[in-house]
Amino acid sequence: MKRFGLIGHPVAGSFSPKLFEAAYGRRYPYDLIEGADFGASWQRFLDEYAGINVTAPFKEFAFRAVDALSDDARLCGAVNLAVKTPAGIVGYNTDVAGVVLAVREALAGLASPDPQPVIPGSTGNLLKEALVVGCGGAGRAAAVAALRLGCRVTLANRTPSRAAALADDLGCDWIPTEGIAALSPDLVIYTVPGPMDGFPEFPEAIILEANYRTPCLEGRGKAYISGRRWLLFQAVAGYEIFTGETPDADAMFRIFC
Repeated sequence: MKRFGLIGHPVAGSFSPKLFEAAYGRRYPYDLIEGADFGASWQRFLDEYAGINVTAPFKEFAFRAVDALSDDARLCGAVNLAVKTPAGIVGYNTDVAGVVLAVREALAGLASPDPQPVIPGSTGNLLKEALVVGCGGAGRAAAVAALRLGCRVTLANRTPSRAAALADDLGCDWIPTEGIAALSPDLVIYTVPGPMDGFPEFPEAIILEANYRTPCLEGRGKAYISGRRWLLFQAVAGYEIFTGETPDADAMFRIFC
């Protein structure tokens, strides 16, 4: 039987096993592979598992270890899912899909009073300007996702040189954090782990916050998306890559949100 798991350090307390069990009714084993040494964790994957999720601090190591990359993984410079194939180990970054699907869900919710989770298609022309705050790994994935959504993307980071470098890589604009208040984005993706003094309200924007354990912006914007939705949707996208089978998204929603 195929086995799957999660590598990273630390991984205790991860929601991934419960999500995976819900996705497939416990038909596949899913393990937490704890360890501070990437090489040892990667070898366990090679020896024992058909596919793995990858979390901090191993995503960039996994990027260099795979045989082939998806387009999103290549743009992100990081891998959060690796799977064995006949052609070798392929690395993906489903954080991008997680943002895209979470934002599309929020747009559908604004258009309809139906509270049921949906995974709609195009955003049409509803999103034109996106602001991504923070330029670490999550910020980079968020910027790639905003580009996938058809937005003009502006990056902001406390270290301007980091924002400038990422903007150059992805073909985005950037500003120092002091300039954020002058913008009027349709979408704000906040990937900074803590609060920023004086951060604007942006009442007309959809706001997605990466940090769901200690959120800073909950209740702001015309729609607020918890980082839980981002995590949930990246799992929905990733689990189908693992197994080739459509996961039970409704069961995942029920246990996680």
